[in-house]
This record gives sequence, C-alpha cells and structure tokens, in this order.
Amino acid sequence: MSDFLVFEGVTKRFGDFVGVQDVSFSMNRGEIFSLLGPSGCGKTTLLRMLAGFIEPDQGRILIDGVDISRLPPEKRPVNTVFQSYALFPHLTIRENIGFGLKMAKRPKAEIESEVDRMLTLIDLAEHGHKKPDRISGGQKQRVAIARALINKPQVLLLDEPLAALDLKLRQRLLLELDRIHDEVGITFLYVTHDQTEAMAISDRIGVMNKGRIAQIGTPVEIYEAPVDSFVAAFIGDTNFLRGHVIGQTCEEYSRAAIPGFGEIGLYNDRPLSPGEEIALSLRPEKLRLAVRDPAGAMDSALPGQNCFAGEIEEVIYLGATTRYVVRVGEYRLTVERQHARYQLDETPPTWKDPVWISWTADDGCLLAGFAAEDAELLALPVALD
Repeated sequence: MSDFLVFEGVTKRFGDFVGVQDVSFSMNRGEIFSLLGPSGCGKTTLLRMLAGFIEPDQGRILIDGVDISRLPPEKRPVNTVFQSYALFPHLTIRENIGFGLKMAKRPKAEIESEVDRMLTLIDLAEHGHKKPDRISGGQKQRVAIARALINKPQVLLLDEPLAALDLKLRQRLLLELDRIHDEVGITFLYVTHDQTEAMAISDRIGVMNKGRIAQIGTPVEIYEAPVDSFVAAFIGDTNFLRGHVIGQTCEEYSRAAIPGFGEIGLYNDRPLSPGEEIALSLRPEKLRLAVRDPAGAMDSALPGQNCFAGEIEEVIYLGATTRYVVRVGEYRLTVERQHARYQLDETPPTWKDPVWISWTADDGCLLAGFAAEDAELLALPVALD
C-alpha cells in the first residue's frame, strides 16, 4: 500500500539555521527507502523527528494514517538502530536482544522464544551467551538490529548503521540487511551519506540538499536521470558540459554549441529551442576511448554521434577499471574504461597519447537545473598551455 509513511510540509529550525525546509514525501509499506546526502543536509533531522527525539516546527508525520508528530518516542511504532550500536556491555547478547521485551514485562517463555528467533535471523545462535566485547563490529550491528526488530516495529530506522565498519564488512552487512528485510517485511528508513550503500540496498532513494529533497526515485532513475547538477555530482562521477542549443536536426536530436569544446548532438529529453542554454551530464563509463580515429565517426552525419580528438593527461589504474583524464579543447573529461579482459601484453594508452572520445547523444542527460556552486565541476575547464 502506498503512502504508508508520510512527511507533510515538515520544517525544523535550530535558531537561525533551517535544518529541514518544507519537506513532503511518502514511503510505501514494506519498502527500503534511503535518505541520502552530505553532512548537514537534514537527513538525520528527518529521522530524529520520525523517531520522536525532536518535534517539527511545522508540518505533520503520519504512519498508516495516524499523526504521530507529537507522540513521545515510546508511543511510536518505530525503533532505531544507531551507528554506535548502543549495546549494554554488562549484558549477554541474548539479554541485549530481549531487553525491550523484558522492560515491557512480557512472559519469560515468550522472551526466550522471540530471542531464539532473532538469533537465528541474524545467524548468531551460537553466540547468545557472549558479552558484546567478545564479538566483532559486524556482529554487534546485527545484534543491534535484532534488538530493534524484536519489538515488532512498523518502521525500522537505520541511522548510518554501517559507517563505523570497514569496506568489506559493510558490503557483507548490506547483503545481510537485505536478507533480514526480506524475511521480516517491514518498512526500513535508511539514512546514509554513502551513495554505494543507498544504491545497493534501496527500493527508492531521496537525495537531500540544504534541508530539501532534491530528487526521489529508484537507484536507476537517480543515477541515469538526475534532475540537476547536485544530484548528478553526488551520485557517482560525472562530466558537465554547458552551452546553448543551435537547432533541431531531426525529431529526436538537436545540436548544441559548447564554448571551448565544439558542437555536440543532444537527445531531446524535452522540447528544446534555438538559443536555449543547456547543461549536460556525461557519466565517465558512457564515454568510449579509442587510440585510433573510429572509422567514419569524425565525419559522420548521424545526429546522435559525438566524437572528439583529445590528449591523455592522467591515467589512474583502479583494478577493475582504468580512469583517464583527457583534454578536449579547453576541457578535461574523465573516462572510465572497464577491464572486461585485460591483456598484459597490450600497450594501453598513456600520458600525452592522442586519443578519440566518442559517445551517442542518448548517453547524455539534460539537467533541469545547474547550481552556481557546481560551476567548478564543468568538465574541469583548464587554461590551455
């Protein structure tokens, strides 16, 4: 059912600072929804208002049609998992997990049964007798999740839950979290500044910037069709080009002039008019790199083809890929080349080599907005020698 959890015109101020500004969005029952954004963007403030730790100055928060905005935390059908785990060091894992039920004075047999079920769910049945200092960080986080889930909340809030863990452990726990969600089936609100985590686990993502929701969509929608330069730059790497429309070449494509770069073909994501200013996002992996001029591409009249000669300025080998920075005109573009099959006896392009960069117009994304503070990201413009 849609609109299970609703933020309706929510605003929160801290003195003169506006932490959250008129935020409205809804979550579906049973989905994993991530709030993603940089530090200070308002994502944790939204989570804390939902948990009941702070109250909104304006607006309402509803769960299943009930306004919970002024309810105390213990009266809300939510539980929170924190980055710091917050386990009781003097209690065993079993006692930590069952603590909430014990405080609710549930029958001992019920507590034991539910704790057994949770230990099985988090795959720690053989560790129930241990104290927290005898298990790993990843295991502690799973215990914290079980302790929150045992109270059967309607919504589980996860506040940067994996931030304290190393990369490999984070990757493993993301799979564990997804598995646990599939088994319990409740709604997860996941707060993170890590785009990889959000992309990996979410059904939908709300990208936040300066106290507002910049865009909501599936991971694919957010990555492939960002609405503005902030979202495009925050989710993955990208190249920005800015210029103006010259004219339409056919029903699907237009041409644009990029000062200091050249003319490019655009896919008409929306109606374009001659003279209109445009901003384009080009993901590095969408660009193709060739050491020889692609046959006929430079002279091709096809409106959707783009090909430019350039010179390699940087080469960064990353294992699965190599990242190239290529100067084209007055700009530098980042290109990502995947090593589907890397030949050790092959001589890859290197610093100062002439190369060609090409892409189809369909691979670029027209942005609805371009923030002034993102101007320095414009394909890394440089002064020519």
